[in-house]
Amino acid sequence: MPRVQKKEDNYKLPKKIKLAKYAGFCYGVKRAVETAKKLKAENPDKNVFVLGELIHNAHVIRELETLGIKTLSEIPDSGDGICVIRSHGESPEVIEKIKQAGFTPVDLTCPDVKKVQQTAIELAKEGYFVVIVGKSEHPEVIAINANARLWSDKIAVAENIDQLKPYENAIKSHRRAGVVVQTTQRISTLNSIVEYLTSIAKEIHIANTICASTSMRQNEAMELAKTSGLMVVVGSKNSANTTHLAEILKNITTTIHIENADELDSYKDLIEKNDEISVTAGASTPQNVIEAVIEKLEKF
Repeated sequence: MPRVQKKEDNYKLPKKIKLAKYAGFCYGVKRAVETAKKLKAENPDKNVFVLGELIHNAHVIRELETLGIKTLSEIPDSGDGICVIRSHGESPEVIEKIKQAGFTPVDLTCPDVKKVQQTAIELAKEGYFVVIVGKSEHPEVIAINANARLWSDKIAVAENIDQLKPYENAIKSHRRAGVVVQTTQRISTLNSIVEYLTSIAKEIHIANTICASTSMRQNEAMELAKTSGLMVVVGSKNSANTTHLAEILKNITTTIHIENADELDSYKDLIEKNDEISVTAGASTPQNVIEAVIEKLEKF
């Protein structure tokens, strides 16, 4: 579950600075980071690798490296030790390659992401034209797509209507469309694509697979933005859920997206002139990074 700020935490927040309850590590990210650390602690003499960044946060990746947990950009021809499947998931083909290279795979795919993969597979098996709402280059979406394609080639990945239009004739002739969503997508994106599909498909099966943590985080942040002169979103620039959060809030109030406390210096004038500031953070942002941002804001 997302971490909830408690009164007994080590620092107090001035009344003008509010910290969102749903800020920082979600369940899936927390599970992945803690399990990876535990694997290394229990296997000090073994190599422990992660295929790709375990989560989208440079601070966490550096911390893991200091513990001896290394990131692989690709699968080598041969190796030994443990290879972690990150929270975004992988295709069965990639997992098999990991085994063939000599590694022992440990699957830390987020349970919510696993559900999306399984739903996409079921829709493909049942004969639906599968529409995956999300960024085609995002590792989570790549894995969902790869798993579904084991059962069907009638699949489209789209983040907006323009990206889906090239598949319009194929979906019309197929008549049945099944929809799944990247777990960190915006509900408005899903709604716009579903509205478009209703005009071209006779039957639509919609699985709203946006995870509960993402929905709660976005909804709470939107409410805070309504009464804040400035929203500060903390998290990696290549984190999908964090960038979506910033995009949503920019439509409500002045919003800045930073990766760490040092970046606040660039917004000194903006911070000083706002009395009501709220802070939220993406699902892959560590608590100590959030606390450092709060502490620096207090100094302003």
